[in-house]
Amino acid sequence: MTTRQSLSVNAEALYAPIAAARALTGTAAAADRIEDPVINRVQALRTVLGLAATAWLLLAYPLRGGRQDFVLGKLEELLIGCAIIVGTGVLGVALCILTARPPLRRVYLRRLSGPLKALGALPLGAGVVWLMSAALAGDIVTPGDVGPHDITFGLFGRFLGTIFTGLLVVLLFVIAGLACVVVLIAGVLFTLVAAVVGLNSCFRTGEVHELLPSLLSPLLVWSLFVLQLFDGPDVAAPPVVLYAFMLGGPLSVTALSLWEVRRLRTRYGVTLGSLLGR
Repeated sequence: MTTRQSLSVNAEALYAPIAAARALTGTAAAADRIEDPVINRVQALRTVLGLAATAWLLLAYPLRGGRQDFVLGKLEELLIGCAIIVGTGVLGVALCILTARPPLRRVYLRRLSGPLKALGALPLGAGVVWLMSAALAGDIVTPGDVGPHDITFGLFGRFLGTIFTGLLVVLLFVIAGLACVVVLIAGVLFTLVAAVVGLNSCFRTGEVHELLPSLLSPLLVWSLFVLQLFDGPDVAAPPVVLYAFMLGGPLSVTALSLWEVRRLRTRYGVTLGSLLGR
């Protein structure tokens, strides 16, 4: 295998968990739902601008704490954001089903498969990460657990000899450890991408009704804004820059959500009344 082919295989292996996470947590198109390409492009542009602004702030000003504290803080914010969206999304979908008229209830119930897949992606990825971490830490099985009392060890030792069989067991544990490392990396990538894409899609609540992401997104960003006020800034920047940056996200997301609601109403006739079938 050439170097180029090897790099291609490695890239495909890394992309596989990312593609799986996007497939589970990203909104899927369907014939019975409205898909506005302009709204999708504006949402993608908002995400890119937000990432660019964050990168500029980190490059322009020093961190108040260490890099490890910063990374852990961002992971904590990501988990909190997922918890907020999951909680509000479940509540919003439940209210849609309970308050909508009977014909729409069946429609919303039929559309729950997408949000349920998105909700299951995070515990799936976290479970794989925990299992692989436990295996690498020796909490599941260790070479010491395999000995003469083990039926496999005893069988191989009878025909191949104790020393050779012991080396074979060590080799198997090395191979299994490498496999666990690969699966652990894939699990971490899958979980991170599932969390980020799930936040952007509001865990596919838009598949139940097109208005739900626009209603849930402002609640998420303002909740995170309040948390940032209590946690303190990540960088040593002037107060004007910090508050402009902190307010930029919630204000832009809220403005975009209002624009999305208006566009859905004026172009497609989607309103709160249509959400409930009133």
